[in-house]
Amino acid sequence: MIKSASLGKELEITIKNKIGVLADISKILSDRGINIDSVVGYVVDGSAKLMLVTGDDVRAKETLEKTGYKPIKENEVILAVLENKPGALKSLTAKLASANIDIKYTYGTTCPTGCPATIVLSTSSNEKALVALKK
Repeated sequence: MIKSASLGKELEITIKNKIGVLADISKILSDRGINIDSVVGYVVDGSAKLMLVTGDDVRAKETLEKTGYKPIKENEVILAVLENKPGALKSLTAKLASANIDIKYTYGTTCPTGCPATIVLSTSSNEKALVALKK
């Protein structure tokens, strides 16, 4: 059910929450041909936190910083590609639980049945998690 798992990077941006921030960031990256592969965002105490996995994190970070979105933190994450069917996430999380690995956060993308789902994970030990997922 787990097609592949690898270490990757996400960009973390913390800024003042205001209407249109994600629209602006999406436009900036899109205008430069940079795809957003996965995104999660939320608001805490008036600050917006966005985490993006892109097709080109180096260019995305440079571009966003040049347009005033800074600081941008780079986080190591696991990118797990799963079959898009019932039980795939259960398989992934069971492997991590049996290896005593804590999931700090997760988000993902999917599409209709037939194409894979990509799950982004940050864990208590990404290296150990990667080994567990490849068993």
